[in-house]
Amino acid sequence: MQDDLTVTSASERCDEVISRIDDAVITDRVFLEQVLTATLARGHVLLEDVPGTGKTLTALTLAQALGLEFSRIQFTPDLLPNDITGSHVFNERTGEFEFKKGPVFANVVLADEINRAPPKTQAALLEAMDEGQVSVGGTTRQLPDPFLVIATQNPVEQEGTFELPEAQRDRFMVKTSIGYPDRAGELELIERRSQRDTKMPTVDAVLDTAGVRNLQTVPERITMAEPVREYLVDLARATREDDRVDVGISPRGIQRYYEAARARATISGREYVAPDDVKRIAKPVMQHRIVLTTDAKIEGVDGATVVDDVLRRTEVPAVDPPA
Repeated sequence: MQDDLTVTSASERCDEVISRIDDAVITDRVFLEQVLTATLARGHVLLEDVPGTGKTLTALTLAQALGLEFSRIQFTPDLLPNDITGSHVFNERTGEFEFKKGPVFANVVLADEINRAPPKTQAALLEAMDEGQVSVGGTTRQLPDPFLVIATQNPVEQEGTFELPEAQRDRFMVKTSIGYPDRAGELELIERRSQRDTKMPTVDAVLDTAGVRNLQTVPERITMAEPVREYLVDLARATREDDRVDVGISPRGIQRYYEAARARATISGREYVAPDDVKRIAKPVMQHRIVLTTDAKIEGVDGATVVDDVLRRTEVPAVDPPA
């Protein structure tokens, strides 16, 4: 698992991971590819859906398929920052304070219903997501590598939720949703449940910790031609020029977009980024980073609508595959 991966073998590993997750979760491949894109690009994922669509199961089975340590944090209105990062606890035997790690010290951290906690507690994840470390009591501690946060949230119109601050939304590389299964999918859910005794299915690991680290190096070798780079930048800059947008994609957002596009090409088994990679990852990468005007919100416009319009208006470059 620790050998150097080619782009082709990396794509095959990704296919196997997706297949393992698909054995446990009723969803479509596009959604799983978006989650895996963030994983390859060392990003984080925000899942927004109504309860009961399989968000928690997706995070758990992803960790299992990747062979990574999993931790779940249930966000509630009374959750404190130290409940996430950890705190110093007095040891009566030694007479000293010892640091007790919080649940954030894991490879895959599920921040379940993150928007049910107040912004101050949500912000406890910011340093962890941005720098892979936490600071408690004046001491900085490194988090495990790899480190992935999968946060779930219910739609903000539901009672008892707090909208994520803009700065925190920007830390998520991808925002996506599972959605409801189709009729056949819900029948399959019943069929699977009727044939097992346990309530939570498990999947076998495809990789281990070292294997995931190795997989994450592959997108660094993916090339992006100048016209494709210009296309990506033009799409992001176009969000700033839309009359419905107060704040468009930031330079940091453009960098994350670039990283996600290379990861997406890796999953496809290509050594270069095609314009289609840029288009396919545009909505999950950009929609949550767009801050709309008040009038646009009143009219029911959302970030996804703006991204769709930007994609339609921006000319797609004609690029020949590298020789």
